[in-house]
Amino acid sequence: MKRGLLLIDRGSKEREAGEELETICKEVKKKGGYVFVEYCFLEVTPPYIEDGIKKCLKNDIDSLTIVPYFLYPGKKVKAAVTEVMKYQATADVKFLVTKPMSMHMTLVKLVENRIKSALKKDGSSLTNDKIDVLVIGHGSKDPNAKISIKYVVDELRHSYRNVDHCFLEIEEPNIEQGIQICKERNPEVLVVVFYFLHEGAHVKTDINADLKPALEKYKLKKVLITQHIGADEKMIDLIIERANEVES
Repeated sequence: MKRGLLLIDRGSKEREAGEELETICKEVKKKGGYVFVEYCFLEVTPPYIEDGIKKCLKNDIDSLTIVPYFLYPGKKVKAAVTEVMKYQATADVKFLVTKPMSMHMTLVKLVENRIKSALKKDGSSLTNDKIDVLVIGHGSKDPNAKISIKYVVDELRHSYRNVDHCFLEIEEPNIEQGIQICKERNPEVLVVVFYFLHEGAHVKTDINADLKPALEKYKLKKVLITQHIGADEKMIDLIIERANEVES
């Protein structure tokens, strides 16, 4: 069977987001044995979903696996799936839609790797039971999004002294409130995790606009900041696993 795969991302104007998606598509194609792998965006900038679908259907394939590339199973995922399924009626190939990138132990392990990398770069010799962690997510009105980030946080709590979370926007605790909570716990080292897929405007600018003033205000002993999720090998494997769930 000739299989294609289409990643649907929310969308970003930042060059780095497109570069990361190109890397992901290349690796998924190689490891997953697909005829082709493409990406498109739900909003913000082209290629949009219509562009992605048209490009995919020009290929000689029997099925198209569509992956909502989102960390949260919220309204954006529903919108992406609704939009893409409009094209099923006129397509000769079968569309298969996966779960988003949420509620999976791979994400927990990926975050743990980001934390370890930040500690190694700093030269820290502290054991995990002496390290505090703050996970910063985007925020959403959809309750399933909060459940998704709580899943990651709850799993991390098995390994670290304290693990809390906060949000860039929409939900509380906001970033300042999150830092205040951490300050009250008097951490030796606080590792701040940017729980975002891409190095877009949120990671480059928006988070720091709130995080830096909060850190100046509460003056913690030591704060380390991780990289965002990015084009990690574990994320490649998770995409292929999600695809296999519906293809089998």
